[in-house]
Amino acid sequence: MKFRRQRKLNNGVNLTPLIDVVFLLLIFFMVSTTFTRESHLVLDLPKADGSLAELPPDQIEVLIDRDGAYSVNGQLLINRQTDTLMKALQDVSAGNTDLPLIITADANATHQAVVTAMDAAGRMGFVHLKITTIQPDGES
Repeated sequence: MKFRRQRKLNNGVNLTPLIDVVFLLLIFFMVSTTFTRESHLVLDLPKADGSLAELPPDQIEVLIDRDGAYSVNGQLLINRQTDTLMKALQDVSAGNTDLPLIITADANATHQAVVTAMDAAGRMGFVHLKITTIQPDGES
């Protein structure tokens, strides 16, 4: 008796190797990608032309004296640590990070003190940041 062999029909492309390669590429790109999120502040620097800008009634003002001490809306902070400044900003803003934040620093204050205030504001999520200036002497 003769049995006929059944023919295998090869009608398609084997997708298993293709899926393996795509999966390996996906793993490679996931491992090689960095997942850091940079915090950015939008700075609205006023021009030093001497014109007075209208200030909104609800605003937060951070004052930095020549020694680097911070004051938030007239309340002097107990120390110069970033956590203390962030807590004061949280208390004053009540979580509303859409309020404009104005940084006024003494001309002799260290750059580090101003950067610390900006960093604290950025970590809290404030995006409307202004730095006050005065009109230079000799210009009108």
